[in-house]
Amino acid sequence: MQRLILASSSPRRKELLETLRLPFEISSSDADESFSDELTPAEAVMELASRKARAVAGNYPDCFIIGSDTVVVHGGTILGKPSDEQEAASMLRKLSGNTHAVYTGVSIHSPWKEERFYEKTDVTFWELSDEEIDTYIKSGEPFDKAGGYGIQGFGSMLVKHISGDYFTVVGLPVSRLIRELKKMGFILPY
Repeated sequence: MQRLILASSSPRRKELLETLRLPFEISSSDADESFSDELTPAEAVMELASRKARAVAGNYPDCFIIGSDTVVVHGGTILGKPSDEQEAASMLRKLSGNTHAVYTGVSIHSPWKEERFYEKTDVTFWELSDEEIDTYIKSGEPFDKAGGYGIQGFGSMLVKHISGDYFTVVGLPVSRLIRELKKMGFILPY
């Protein structure tokens, strides 16, 4: 039986992969997450996803490995995970009342090849008051998420509109993933 490995410790990616009703295991990757400023956001997320998958693949040579990475892009600048409250507030102020792009890259590493892809979704925020930003920061949600927010949690109150795949914003475009796995020869259990 084919084995599927998620190269991520993200609880959100775990939950999303569970929705596909595929048996899988988790093996966290300690891959370097830095990237060259010369890469486009799409290239950056695919490169990071690939590094994560390759870092785990050596331990699972006969398995399908899924690596994934997400970035938020506003005004041509990639926003990572905020390191403190001030940085989170700064990010949220930039996103307030504006549209930004969320890119999620995926790498599927199989015993015989690797496929990479990305999805992009545009997200528009409401105009946020300082009180809303402070309340959100006090929730603790911003600190492990690119761009300082999570659309699937309390951060949903910040979002006015999205154009694209919701799951891309959460961190794993599951609809595209299942199709790519099938194209690569992964046999679905249903």
